[in-house]
Amino acid sequence: MLSIANRLAMLFGAITLGVIAVVYVYVVPQLESSLRNQRLRTLAATAKNTVGQVRSDKVNGADVRVLNRDVRAAGDASSARVTVLTINRTSDGLQAVPVSDSTSQITLDLDFPVALDAAASRKLATGSEAGDAGRVAEAAVPIRYKHSVGSVVVFSVPLTDVEQNVALIRRRILEAGAIALVGALLAGYWVASALSRRVKRLEVAAGRVASGDFAARFPIDSADELGQLARALDRMQRQLAELDSARKRFIATASHELRTPIFSLGGFLELLADEELDDETRRSFVQEIRGQVDRLGKLATDLLDLSRLEAGSLELRAEPTDVATICRMVAGEFAPAVAQQGSELQLDLPSGPLEATCDPERLAQIMRILIDNALRHTPDRTGVVVSAARDGTGVRLAVTDAGPGIKRAELARVFEPFYTSDDARGSGLGLAIARELAERMNGRLGAASLPGRTTFSLELPA
Repeated sequence: MLSIANRLAMLFGAITLGVIAVVYVYVVPQLESSLRNQRLRTLAATAKNTVGQVRSDKVNGADVRVLNRDVRAAGDASSARVTVLTINRTSDGLQAVPVSDSTSQITLDLDFPVALDAAASRKLATGSEAGDAGRVAEAAVPIRYKHSVGSVVVFSVPLTDVEQNVALIRRRILEAGAIALVGALLAGYWVASALSRRVKRLEVAAGRVASGDFAARFPIDSADELGQLARALDRMQRQLAELDSARKRFIATASHELRTPIFSLGGFLELLADEELDDETRRSFVQEIRGQVDRLGKLATDLLDLSRLEAGSLELRAEPTDVATICRMVAGEFAPAVAQQGSELQLDLPSGPLEATCDPERLAQIMRILIDNALRHTPDRTGVVVSAARDGTGVRLAVTDAGPGIKRAELARVFEPFYTSDDARGSGLGLAIARELAERMNGRLGAASLPGRTTFSLELPA
């Protein structure tokens, strides 16, 4: 009963039943009342046009045969039963006594309450009452005799055809309602079953993805809400597959990055244990060990920063900062690497202060990442330019190199964690950390590349 198919079928059925109930309870009674009122209006008009055939002097006279003849003629002319009643005034009020009837029945099966209404109001009155053969519509016309209402002529017709028509409509509504209810239940169950099958396919695909099968695809078979959900899940699946691939690639890269310095450290330590080493060789080995330790420290720092950024536990301290001073300081740190590589690190900075709102420590970290990335991927004896300038309402810093450039397909992914176009040249964490830090400081880090020129630009609020 909790399935979508059953619940939707019951919902369709409930709506259909509600519509049938509204039609049956609200429309049918109004239709019956409208048909009855229409019959009464028609009968009243007929009574007005025909009552002249029944003369008052004949009603109150003694010639009964003439009266009966006129009453039968009025009944034939109006296609209605015509009954003449005299009005007597007693101590209990008005009393109507039948004196003639077009059906020759003086002992009547009807009470004709409209006759007293017409006598009391002295104008035409209409109404209905229940008789032996069913309900009857009545129109009573008062007849004046010597300045008073002496008698009333009642025209009556049966309402059997109205009741039959209403009963037929009721039956048709119930029959059509039953058919509509069955159709609604079947349609609701069919629609819900189709939706359930589509949801089941999504569930199966999601289960395969959850189990690690990233080759599974979510079927996109329409443009409705479920189709949009399938499209979103398919995008999620592709992102998970890329993330899993990046994770595996990162594990391989990290393993390589860790294994090489660890093996190197082990080899150098064994060599240092040799007592026959001269001082110059020993100092060279110690220098190599220091370099490998620095390499391990940088990798560990990158992993820690990325973990803290993803957990949201890295706090930044935004304050007005002279970005030109930060750029000069960071560029000075790379002087030995630039000299060793035979490259040239140029500074295109304003002579005066250039302030932006940022965390100075994290800004320095971003610039270190960008300059290191430029030197790492730039051939020896090529130039790297660090520039900073005011850009509209903000400040723009840029690091430009003359390397081979980044392919367009790779340019959109260089800021993804663990992604690197060259596994042998890094773990792929630096640029991801730099972009996250920039966004945390309400800035924006972007990249543009052409063959022979690549620029990473950082925009910060002034």
